[in-house]
Amino acid sequence: MTKIEKVIFTGKTHTQVNRDPKVQRADHDVVDIKLSTPGGEDYEFNAVVTHPTAEQLFAGAWSACYTSALGVAASLKKLTLPADSSVDIEVDVGQTGPGWFLGARFNVRLPGMAQDVAEAIVHSAHQICPYSKAVKGNIDVAVNVVTT
Repeated sequence: MTKIEKVIFTGKTHTQVNRDPKVQRADHDVVDIKLSTPGGEDYEFNAVVTHPTAEQLFAGAWSACYTSALGVAASLKKLTLPADSSVDIEVDVGQTGPGWFLGARFNVRLPGMAQDVAEAIVHSAHQICPYSKAVKGNIDVAVNVVTT
């Protein structure tokens, strides 16, 4: 697996399950995207630029899948995720020498959970998420777990 030496572009997402129908929606030149998971849960991305890049779309799809996998991982441990949990994913496209590569950074926020428990859930979610499994060993993925 090759690490990126020069980042050309980064696609970013912030995913938080929205259970509040009163949350503000997008303004001009941005859209709200609602994704569904096979498990029937809906995830909303509010105020997305109207012409997202491939990296943003990949990060968004991965984020919806991974957020669902977090819920599954927590339920397997008989735990409930904090209501204000969130996942931020940044997908980079860049170069190392003449080669082009992808890389990703995860910031998973699980406020109020014990650090070791949160890290175990985050790790388990990567074992469950099809996107995480598809890129495993193919791209550099850094994970940061925040519990405060």
